[in-house]
Amino acid sequence: MKAVVVDAPGRARVIEIPEPPGAAQGESLLQVRRIGLCGTDLNTFRGKNPMVTYPRILGHEVAATVIGGPPDESATAARNVTLSPYTACGKCPSCRRGRVNACQFNQTLGVQRDGAATERMTYASDKLYSGNLSLEELCLVEPLTVGVHASARGEVGGDDTVAIFGCGGVGLGAVAGAAFRGARVIAIDVDDKKLELARAAGATDVIHSSREDLHERLSRLTSGEGPSCVIEAIGLPQTFRAAVEEVAFSGRVVYIGYAKEPVCYETRLFVQKELQILGSRNALPEDFLEVIRMLEAKRFPVQQSISAIVPIEEAPDMLRRWSEDPSSFAKIMVKIS
Repeated sequence: MKAVVVDAPGRARVIEIPEPPGAAQGESLLQVRRIGLCGTDLNTFRGKNPMVTYPRILGHEVAATVIGGPPDESATAARNVTLSPYTACGKCPSCRRGRVNACQFNQTLGVQRDGAATERMTYASDKLYSGNLSLEELCLVEPLTVGVHASARGEVGGDDTVAIFGCGGVGLGAVAGAAFRGARVIAIDVDDKKLELARAAGATDVIHSSREDLHERLSRLTSGEGPSCVIEAIGLPQTFRAAVEEVAFSGRVVYIGYAKEPVCYETRLFVQKELQILGSRNALPEDFLEVIRMLEAKRFPVQQSISAIVPIEEAPDMLRRWSEDPSSFAKIMVKIS
């Protein structure tokens, strides 16, 4: 059967691999229908993902159909599902606290272990999620959960004004998740197309921070108080600092992005504002269920967010084109079968 593999930085191809073994106890046999490509996959292709060894089969954003299970278990065949691509050891401090999304020894599909860009696979049945969704919607569930989890970490509710730095795939999930929870959402980016998409995802206000004074505009939108919660989904030192500088007194700051270099802060703001500074990683089962409810309620601009859907044979060329011109594409999906 076919699979999409990155053999080395800059080199992807479609290969033939063996069929998966029969489903074991607690597993389902899946026919993979779609995978989404995200920034992690692009970094893997470019050789900039330190967690990846080569060769690596891509794919952690998945839409699939259950086609069977172990002989002694009943599996609902022809049920379309998505999946959680993470592992949990069950023993580390995070797992013992029930925060399995932050497992110290997590291995994500397509990153630390081979992924789902293959025609068929077996997978743990308790990590599958279904809903009244199209294949494209199912394929969007996992990337949206990362931003929705950040909204949950920030305890976002209907009384909040939330500012979100970055309107890429993860930031859009945070925009949609915060709006779905009833918050007023201010989206911040330097790309007009991304800001337009953020409005469609639920942002009530947008700020193009390369054309507008960020502090002045945020101050005007919040009557001088600042947003009660700021979510950072870019990973730049300047946006890391701006989150702390712009958030309201006693506010919450949630970081999703990784800064690639040290960040210098005016730390008195941590104390004077009595801030909650939070990290956000991956997603929990309840985040998957929340995203499915959000998509079933048609609260996300699915078609607007997809730049291209290509057959599996064209996936290597699409990775090359994306790498050469990353701003030309938002969400790319691959038809596996």
